[in-house]
Amino acid sequence: MAKTPVLLVPGLLCSPRLFAAQLAGLSADADIVVPDWRQAPLSVWDTWDSAARWVLAQMPAQRFSLAGLSLGGMLAVEIMQIAADRVDRLALLDTGMRSQNEGERAIRRARIRLANQGHFELVLGLQMSRFIPAYRLPDKALVDEVMTMCGEIGAEIYKRQEELAAIRVDRRPDLAKIKCPTVVVCGRDDAATPLFLSEEMAGAIQGSELIVVEQCGHLVTMEKPEETNTILRKWLNGARTSRSAS
Repeated sequence: MAKTPVLLVPGLLCSPRLFAAQLAGLSADADIVVPDWRQAPLSVWDTWDSAARWVLAQMPAQRFSLAGLSLGGMLAVEIMQIAADRVDRLALLDTGMRSQNEGERAIRRARIRLANQGHFELVLGLQMSRFIPAYRLPDKALVDEVMTMCGEIGAEIYKRQEELAAIRVDRRPDLAKIKCPTVVVCGRDDAATPLFLSEEMAGAIQGSELIVVEQCGHLVTMEKPEETNTILRKWLNGARTSRSAS
């Protein structure tokens, strides 16, 4: 039986390491492509359209299943604007579709300034409180893996990603146009893209399924790899799962 082509789109500060558990656990049945931001020209980050088109160009299959986490989820919805006819099913993980208000843009600009001043390690430390819940910070293996991943991306790509995130448009009105089977997944304790954003998306996409992963923050694929693999396996097989995963 032919494997299912799957495009997994990483988020801000995320290398393919974000999906290491999915590559290991799902590759027997899925032909998985994970774009590596380190291979993209920095000009890719000039616009949402150019970033989405670069991601799309990494997928050789004409039709595929599409999943993205955080910034990757936002890019997945951008891909739906230009190539919805190629997408068989969609998974939106720990993400949101609202535009940024001035306060949120100011915070992003402050982080960019810190990175420009040579304080990228400080920026990474600040991001940890958004990525990982406080009760998981004692998990040294998890924190080290996330820090390694963020370090792989580096300051220059990070700054361009932040600049792009600051100018994103409100895609909520476009969610109703999504017709393919869709699952929306969020960690209960996600501080970066809180649960209400996932509830909002699931409510706007007809027939979509919302799954809340308990005891989990923003990086569901790394914090709860087995639960995430179970969710994605059922998604790929066209089966619905329970509305909450422990």
